[in-house]
Amino acid sequence: MRLPLVYHEDYSPPFPLEHRFPMEKFRLLHDHLVATDIAYPETLHRPELCPADVLALAHAPDYIERYMAGELSREDQRRLGLPWSEPLARRTIRAVGGSLLTAQLALQHGLACHLAGGTHHAHYDYPAGFCIFNDLAVVSRYLLEAGRVNRVLIFDCDVHQGDGTARILADTADAITVSLHCEQNFPVRKAQSDWDIPLARGMGNDAYLQVVDDALNYLLPLYKPDLVLYDAGVDVHKDDALGYLQLTDAGVAARDERVLRHCLGRGIPVMGVIGGGYSKDRHALAKRHGILHTVAARVWDADIR
Repeated sequence: MRLPLVYHEDYSPPFPLEHRFPMEKFRLLHDHLVATDIAYPETLHRPELCPADVLALAHAPDYIERYMAGELSREDQRRLGLPWSEPLARRTIRAVGGSLLTAQLALQHGLACHLAGGTHHAHYDYPAGFCIFNDLAVVSRYLLEAGRVNRVLIFDCDVHQGDGTARILADTADAITVSLHCEQNFPVRKAQSDWDIPLARGMGNDAYLQVVDDALNYLLPLYKPDLVLYDAGVDVHKDDALGYLQLTDAGVAARDERVLRHCLGRGIPVMGVIGGGYSKDRHALAKRHGILHTVAARVWDADIR
């Protein structure tokens, strides 16, 4: 059996090419993984649309309705930064469905990765920072309420703080939010995660990897989660347009491998989502996101299959 991967062609709907958000990166990531024999089209798992009642575990029903109808206020549209369209709305709920499927596959097989996900700036009743619905919060609430897990830990390594996740799950005691982020970066007004680990601008591979090791060595034995939701944002990369940290490709790969091995070595299943990544060179960005899946496939072949 191959590493379970989740993808749908809805993930890259028609979108303005000049826009700062690289919507085509999901399709380019898929093509890169197929070209490098990490993904095989016939074995990719295809998600359903996330049902509205599942979205409502983490979002206000009236907000869900307003977004899906294209009726966001001007202020919410400004916060979001994405132009509304029916294909984008469908893509949005399909991608949350993809994260749900990825989590279920991870619980079944020990490891699974999504070719999207990590929309951690979406709040309970409004969007922000290119994020509409918060897949990490939805997955956490769904699995806990369904009794599939007793505790989840979100290990968010996107360069930006997971403020929406922290606020939505603030009163969900068995969803532990951990955010490693560049302190001087978006959002300006930070939320309070269960564990915030602010990083200085310019931090490179060695110092960053030590923080990852220290955090996981402490937090995983402390909480003993039944599942880790890993946001493997590549906006920590030195060439990212919105990052301010200085990780190289090798540093990102080492981070991903350490996270996976810390969890799997303790018998904790992991689901990976790609998180943020921004560059005008969309092909280079897709390859950067593909580091997660390439590393996960190697770990899978060595430790699980």
